[in-house]
Amino acid sequence: MNSKTRSTRTFFILLAILALAAALNSVLPQGEIGTLMPKSEIPIWQLALAGAGITAVLYGLLGFIGLILWRNLGFPEIWAEDVTNRQRFLVPAIAGGVLGIMLIIGDLIFSQFNGIGRLMHPPFPTSLVASISAGIGEEMIFRLFFVSFWTWLIGKVILRGRALTIVYWVVSTASAIAFGAGHLPSLMIILGVNDPSQFSPVLLFQIFLLNGLISIVPHTTSKNMVSSRRSVFTSGQISSGTCFGD
Repeated sequence: MNSKTRSTRTFFILLAILALAAALNSVLPQGEIGTLMPKSEIPIWQLALAGAGITAVLYGLLGFIGLILWRNLGFPEIWAEDVTNRQRFLVPAIAGGVLGIMLIIGDLIFSQFNGIGRLMHPPFPTSLVASISAGIGEEMIFRLFFVSFWTWLIGKVILRGRALTIVYWVVSTASAIAFGAGHLPSLMIILGVNDPSQFSPVLLFQIFLLNGLISIVPHTTSKNMVSSRRSVFTSGQISSGTCFGD
């Protein structure tokens, strides 16, 4: 089996894990977060099936488009033969663990000044499932699709391959900002505010800084960006999510 076929199979395996995590997240206890979210009259099993189905279609479509564009840009496959398992798993896992610890320490520090205390997290084992889900799903949307699409559109189509590396890093930075902003709506629901301007400047800085680290650090950990980013992000999410879970 060549690396392209193996990488494609890995993508769909990860998508299946993501869909399963979405279903499990619907039935697991949500702790304090659950009491603040809108209630639904729909049976839990239907919510679980709907969550899994929507996740598989939406993330699968955007993620696969991103994978095709990634290949079009000439970036390495998940299972590129010139990438060692040390580069693919060990280094990103260590970086992810360190990043998770940094997120925990950062949250403890910012909680003294952000106006809301420590950020709210679901209890264990929901925190573990949510972390795995985020480690796969958010990578598919914000990195595999977002970075691939905009790098392809700007660097390959508009600039015709000129300054592709610069475009890649600019787009990756924009992805980090978008990733941080993507956490604002759920935080607004949890805190019951209608406008992000109601958040303190310290809280906004915390959200963008910590999420920005999650987005930028994986770029520097391995020769293979696809597997590296997934491994680092998942490791960091599991480290912080498991420790934060009650």
